Amino acid sequence: MNKMHQGLFLCLLSLIWILSGCAGVGRPENMPTSPEPIVVERGVTVADTEDLPEVGDEGTETEAELQTEELPLELPQAGAPRREPVKVKGIYISAYVAGTTSMMDELIAKMDETECNTVVIDIKDDYGRIVCEMDSAMIQEIGSIKKYIPQVQELTQKLHEHEIYVIGRLPAFRDAWLGEVRPDWCVKLADGTVFRDRDGNSWINPYREEAWDYLVEIGRQAKKLGFDEIQFDYVRFCTEKGMRDVAFDEGDTQGRSRTDIILECMDYLYENLKSEGLYVSADVFGAIINNDVNSDSVGQIYGELAKHLDAISPMIYPSHYGSGYYGIDHPDLSPYETITAALNDSRRELYFAGAGGEPIAEVRPWLQDFTASWLPEYREYGAEEIREQIQAVYDTGYDEWMLWDASCKYAWEGLRSPEEAEAESLGIAESRAALPETTWAEETEAAEPEPVEESEAERIENVTENKKIE
Repeated sequence: MNKMHQGLFLCLLSLIWILSGCAGVGRPENMPTSPEPIVVERGVTVADTEDLPEVGDEGTETEAELQTEELPLELPQAGAPRREPVKVKGIYISAYVAGTTSMMDELIAKMDETECNTVVIDIKDDYGRIVCEMDSAMIQEIGSIKKYIPQVQELTQKLHEHEIYVIGRLPAFRDAWLGEVRPDWCVKLADGTVFRDRDGNSWINPYREEAWDYLVEIGRQAKKLGFDEIQFDYVRFCTEKGMRDVAFDEGDTQGRSRTDIILECMDYLYENLKSEGLYVSADVFGAIINNDVNSDSVGQIYGELAKHLDAISPMIYPSHYGSGYYGIDHPDLSPYETITAALNDSRRELYFAGAGGEPIAEVRPWLQDFTASWLPEYREYGAEEIREQIQAVYDTGYDEWMLWDASCKYAWEGLRSPEEAEAESLGIAESRAALPETTWAEETEAAEPEPVEESEAERIENVTENKKIE
């Protein structure tokens, strides 16, 4: 073989090696973040307007060519991580339980057997302590870590392996720890001392915007640890009588009302965490729905908050409504009727809030899975009561729900198996499709429930989220 032929042969080998190497690098399994494959039903384009030739027909495009052509339709905008929605059917789990392997394994086994697909785990407890290690200079400086969950990444990975959606609950403004280490961020009395509620907890001053960045940082770190969503709790003002003695600096308030600053804060938290690829939700008092008096006190306007969230979770526990609310003698004794009334109010308010075309959050209520034995008239809550509440959610046109019990002991008998739940969802879809569209466009002024008196608001504050019941 002469030198010219040898040279051509070597060039040909080099070209084959280069092409084969590039093909290997370009395979999806070798890419660090490969996009999901595009699946197009045969005979239909993405635009659903043109027929594709059948396999074997002359001119048929290859699968690779189809993927290349349609791929840009599947990619998120530059810099915006993909977020996959989940229809949540969840339970609350305390940091202590989440950090106890045997308890978590038992709960996961129960979830595998039922329709439950979501856990809401504390990432910051009600006293301001972050419950797992976080690699953040800001958080380390504040010193708020108290490691209840030692191996949190292993936990979130295990949950995802069982196809369980993981929400991190983040109490926002109620924070006893910051009252000690950052009193300048906290609500203060006229004499300059830190305000404390009847349980001794300090509260972050929502007007101190530097505290918002602390909440965002916790959310960002939670994302790194495997959480899919951040659910804010206590995004509000304290409602106790002692708040009458609180003094807010005009330099901080700048003429903004309580509802103004809560909405501004929620928008800031949402936009920052959404950009990280997190879903963002928030818990709100059920009593603020269609009730301006309570909204002004708490700082939460239901319909407006729903424009700054992916999901809004009204705490509509029957035990938290006073006698006569919604015309029900004792709401705790009538779980179906109470949940139905509250969620019908929700639909009405959100209908008008979104009338201008604004996007409105999904409604994902907290339901009661505990017995309110402190009430003069109460009902033992178990499987029947759980199912009544869930049925009320479905009957009012909603699909998502979460169960609350501070002790994390749930009435599993009230939940469907995955197969039963799937069949039920099909039946619900068919029944809804047969109903006429419900609107309130022709209503003059919706009748509102009686405002919660201050004593009633304090009662709700005492028992909100069943914190007293262990």
